[in-house]
Amino acid sequence: MDTLELLAHPVRLRIVHALRGGRILTTAQLRALLPGVSKAMVYRHGDLLASGGILEVAEERRVRGAVERGYRLRQHRAVIGADTVRSLSAVDHPRGFATAMAAPVAEFTAYLDRERADPAGDLVGYRQHAVWLSRTELEAMIGALRAVIAPRPAYEPVPGTCSARSPSRTKNRLQTPARKTVRRPSRRVRF
Repeated sequence: MDTLELLAHPVRLRIVHALRGGRILTTAQLRALLPGVSKAMVYRHGDLLASGGILEVAEERRVRGAVERGYRLRQHRAVIGADTVRSLSAVDHPRGFATAMAAPVAEFTAYLDRERADPAGDLVGYRQHAVWLSRTELEAMIGALRAVIAPRPAYEPVPGTCSARSPSRTKNRLQTPARKTVRRPSRRVRF
């Protein structure tokens, strides 16, 4: 399976997101972060990601006679590269977009299914904005967003909440897709 095919499943994509930020997690820890996903599915999809080179076994230890593995994301393998994007046909792009949207939708649904879900209290939101940008302005905005977002996946999630803790404070964890539309006279870019 190629990377796009491996990531084209909502459970596998949720596993990848859970392991971002250099985390090492066992399947039991992954299950705690992925409510609504069965133990068998976490094992099956974790094994597929590992055999596809997207996850690696970072540690192993014996627990009651069984071997418990801690998995780590191979960040450089968990991306759809520019060459792959260029090779996609017009038919393939909607599948890629649907894959990208499936994980946030699944995460948001799992969040809402929790007993204490409080979107207003947790500052969960979703919006779509239209802005007119030149190519240079778009690249600058994408760079600024990456600078703001990049450090946050390293925050540890707080079990049972949508919060993640940094070393000095509590941060809200975005559970929904924030779709933004960037418009130029000749094209529309969604990210």
